Amino acid sequence: MEILGPDEWRARADAHRRRVGAWLEPHLERRRRGEKHPVEDFLFTYYSHRPNRLLQWHPGAGVELAGARDLGRDYVNTERGAAVDVDGLLARRRSSVEWTAALLARTAARPAQFGCFGLHEWAMVYRTPEVRHEAWPMRLSADEIAGIVEARGVRCSHFDAFRFFTEAARPLNVLQPTRETQHELEQPGCLHANMDLYKWAYKLSPLVPSELVADCFALARDIRAVDMRASPYDLARLGYPPVRIETAEGRAEYAALQRDFSRRAEPLRLRLLRACESLLAVPAQSPPSPGRAPA
Repeated sequence: MEILGPDEWRARADAHRRRVGAWLEPHLERRRRGEKHPVEDFLFTYYSHRPNRLLQWHPGAGVELAGARDLGRDYVNTERGAAVDVDGLLARRRSSVEWTAALLARTAARPAQFGCFGLHEWAMVYRTPEVRHEAWPMRLSADEIAGIVEARGVRCSHFDAFRFFTEAARPLNVLQPTRETQHELEQPGCLHANMDLYKWAYKLSPLVPSELVADCFALARDIRAVDMRASPYDLARLGYPPVRIETAEGRAEYAALQRDFSRRAEPLRLRLLRACESLLAVPAQSPPSPGRAPA
């Protein structure tokens, strides 16, 4: 058990709140004004982690906070202070940790693929009048968008992107991902798989340190910007110049950005996997149930 003195853990908690607060405040201010932002708000609307939960700091498993007491249901008081209740949390979450560890390990073991060129966003608006960000114009006409999707095809391996495809676009995808095949299909070049590291991090919280959750959020935030820059939406007025994947130059730019995100995601995926493995090494208090996706 690592022991953090009061000055050290309070400094870490304050630093985390300052870092996360810089991301949260613009979102909360827009929410107060009733405004929507198609890029910056995504991580707070698509993902289920509430802003106040992201703002909270946790040291992670195996750390004792000297001088702390009564920190809530996910903590236990100790002789010197308080610590995350690892046994209690694992009694409820072990199967989810097993599922997450398997996904992280199998994704990391695959070679990265960089040939999708972000066409998942195009498939979400393919031959439909209904779009998710109706307040923002498209860079191309509906017929031009359809022509590009049909000419290039779609190579999306990520179920949670694929499930937002239009009905007409789904047969055009070379894969038909499902939740059941997620472990077999996710690969480390996928923007959405790397953005989802934030999801796996916060679902492991408070068993992992909040600094790791924030590191994954920072990566996801950068990925979301490129995701929408490569989409058919015109967001230049918001300061997002397009990555024109309909051109050879744009596809090369997208693939280069994708490779950079894959490199940045690799150590985060490894840190999450190591955290899962460490947790699963803790003896189970009761027979574990079969692994399942985190709720």
